[in-house]
Amino acid sequence: MNSPERASEFTPHPSASGLAANRTADICVIRNPGSGKQGGDVTIEAMKRHFAEHPGRFELRIVASGGDIAGAARRAVADGFPIVVAAGGDGTIRAVASAVAGSSAHLGVLPLGTFNYFARSIGLPDDLGAAVRVLIDGAPTPWDIGYVNGHAFLNNASLGLYPTILQNRENIYNRWGRSRIAAHGSVLLTLAGFRAPLALKVTVDGAVRRVRTPLVFIAKNPAQLEEIGVDGAEGIREGQFALFIAPDCSRWQLLRYAIRLALRTMAPGRDFELVHGRDILVETARSRMTVACDGEREKMASPFRFELRRDALNVILPAANA
Repeated sequence: MNSPERASEFTPHPSASGLAANRTADICVIRNPGSGKQGGDVTIEAMKRHFAEHPGRFELRIVASGGDIAGAARRAVADGFPIVVAAGGDGTIRAVASAVAGSSAHLGVLPLGTFNYFARSIGLPDDLGAAVRVLIDGAPTPWDIGYVNGHAFLNNASLGLYPTILQNRENIYNRWGRSRIAAHGSVLLTLAGFRAPLALKVTVDGAVRRVRTPLVFIAKNPAQLEEIGVDGAEGIREGQFALFIAPDCSRWQLLRYAIRLALRTMAPGRDFELVHGRDILVETARSRMTVACDGEREKMASPFRFELRRDALNVILPAANA
């Protein structure tokens, strides 16, 4: 399939407003069947059944690959949909959010990924039918977005080991399928191949520090930190990033840190340096590096500027959480 597919069986919603004259629905759902751990075809059929309970409200557009998601979301915004929905995992949500941000459209989410960190942070239910009802009954709420060199992220961004972990994770997924066990295995594989740390100049809200580290991790989602048992969530809720700098150490020491992370016993000062700030600049001697944003890897030119844009997005939340 090379282009978005329209679910023509969904009829026009009589009260739709703000749409182009030829629009037949007010909620556009973008789905990449290859995203997340759930069976793509099965999930699409389940979504259609739930959409049919709300006649005329939904139009489903299926994309052929992850690279088509942002373009499909931009077309949905241009077509005048008041709500554009990401049906997938955190990478899919990030791609749709980047297209919706700054427009009059609202972002909706159907959590169909492996971890669903963003969906959990806004209180979405795991049940697909309940999540569909949130799109109907929920309330749009302003949401901050993180950016690195103009690339959006909702959960986290990082340099160093983590982008390599993601590459190894994708290789394992392709061979063995998506699972949390496979995700943890990618961490061990990456640590076993660790070679040398990065030499970085890191400036946080004007304060400069020079570090040697295998990993710089910038967190935007407080719920994700709480789930993995790491400090820093309070500063994020106050409108800042949580910056984690791993110590310069051997691969065996890194393995020890990974075990502590798995056991939820990581502690700032002993296992990592934790700094909060709104504006972060990371400089390196390398001209280009791979940066991980919400589980997706992108090559970017150095230096790397991380900034928060307040209320850059309107997200449909459960009414009780808005």
